[in-house]
Amino acid sequence: MISYITGKIRSLTREPGRAVVIAGGVGYEVSLPTYVYQSLANEGLNVGSEVELEIYYHVTDRQPKPMLVGFRHPSEKQFFEQLIQVEGIGPAKAAAALVFPVSTIASAIETEDLASLQRLPGIGSRAAQKIVATLRGKVAATALLQDAGISEQGQQTAVPQASDARSEAIEALVTLGYRPTEAQDKVDDVIRRSPETVDDLQELMREVFKAQVSTQD
Repeated sequence: MISYITGKIRSLTREPGRAVVIAGGVGYEVSLPTYVYQSLANEGLNVGSEVELEIYYHVTDRQPKPMLVGFRHPSEKQFFEQLIQVEGIGPAKAAAALVFPVSTIASAIETEDLASLQRLPGIGSRAAQKIVATLRGKVAATALLQDAGISEQGQQTAVPQASDARSEAIEALVTLGYRPTEAQDKVDDVIRRSPETVDDLQELMREVFKAQVSTQD
């Protein structure tokens, strides 16, 4: 079983998120959740770059072709392994759903924020309820992580610049189906109301979701 890969990126695509990593002369095709791909892009990693990935390896009798899902940090992989324990959510659906940092999604689970969970690709009302019923109380530690900057030693790297956090938040909302102008308005509205969130991507997204829920009540 493959649990970790370090090597050189031979190819990298955004849609679908996928990388071919050359390690020991062998090319491994690795599926990348949106958030993982974005973290690679934010660091300027591309074809020819050296990369290290935690790997979730999946193969069954019904699906004999191995599926490798890549993550930057053990915390992401651990959360993924918890998510696929939910009935009806397999590795492919879970990988597609991870468009935000795992701490953001875990926070939505712990606060029973069904509206936010339903914004994840492929997650409808019933799936969101199952996720909360299965994982609430089990992902509290993940919800506290500032995983956008965690290194393998658990230390934080530099916080993204304000403009980067704003643009990333807008891009994430567009990925979830918002129109670009709508996404921009929502993010800018949060920044106007809560200026302290301007340089914190996770707080920006949490406040956007809170505002969304309040307008639905």
